[in-house]
Amino acid sequence: MITDTLDKAILNRIQTKFPLTSRPYATIAKELETTEEEVLTRVSKLKKEGIIRRIGGNFVPGKVGFVSTLCTAQVPEDKIDLFAKTVNTYPGVTHNYLRDNPFNVWFTFIAPSRESIRKNLDRIAEKSGVSNILNLPATHVFKIKAKFEVS
Repeated sequence: MITDTLDKAILNRIQTKFPLTSRPYATIAKELETTEEEVLTRVSKLKKEGIIRRIGGNFVPGKVGFVSTLCTAQVPEDKIDLFAKTVNTYPGVTHNYLRDNPFNVWFTFIAPSRESIRKNLDRIAEKSGVSNILNLPATHVFKIKAKFEVS
């Protein structure tokens, strides 16, 4: 649970221009006028609570030999949590979100091949009980800055 303004400041800060230093959390702590230990403790807590799913670099898939796809699924209301948790276990999923649409859960998937994505989507369907999943492979890549302001 996001408990205060420092949690929010940390979440806002780590989303872009993550410090490329030997001690990035010390750099962030200095900027936010707190300690490295405090930042590390809070980031750890936010990860355990599922607020932060991953911290890592973003790459253009094709430039590193991977493919990407946009996926969407028709997920019954009572299966949304299970479906999202299942999808989030795959390291190639960068994010997912709900939309007000019959196809209500959307997510991106990056993998070494289209075949790998297809097999993983089959596994997701099997594990979640949700079979109506569309795979919409990227034909053109548009990179947008995804930053979610926490206020």
